[in-house]
Amino acid sequence: MQEFNLELMIKELEVLMGDKLRIGSDQFFAVLNIESNMLTVLMTKLRDEYGFNHLANLSSVDYGEEFELVYHLYSIPDNKKLLVKTRVPRTSAELDSLITIWPTADWQEREVYDLMGIKFKAHPNLIRVLLPEDFEGHPLRKDFVMGGRS
Repeated sequence: MQEFNLELMIKELEVLMGDKLRIGSDQFFAVLNIESNMLTVLMTKLRDEYGFNHLANLSSVDYGEEFELVYHLYSIPDNKKLLVKTRVPRTSAELDSLITIWPTADWQEREVYDLMGIKFKAHPNLIRVLLPEDFEGHPLRKDFVMGGRS
């Protein structure tokens, strides 16, 4: 197997994705920011062609008008890591499920749905996992109104 070259991968992805992809980094990860309609294409390519075989974490952030989803990807046993981010508008908080790419997306997408209300299209069992089924709202949203039970 050819040795992993992050710079080459990024150049190839920039050609494929064009202006739908922005590249960045922090002190720990290379960061790929992708438009939400291209997320599945990018993630499939990262798994199939670059060996990112493990979705370790999915989290989300409420920025008011938009939600950002943050995916931590790893290649095991190659010790490669990558961060992928995408945003969806609050008014249509829906994204394709990645469960067919990484089965570990199952529980993580359900948690994001439960706590933030972001829906994942084609998820086979998108139900609450932490809160009761009759719980109203999504407690990690900034517009969630705190209150106790009477």
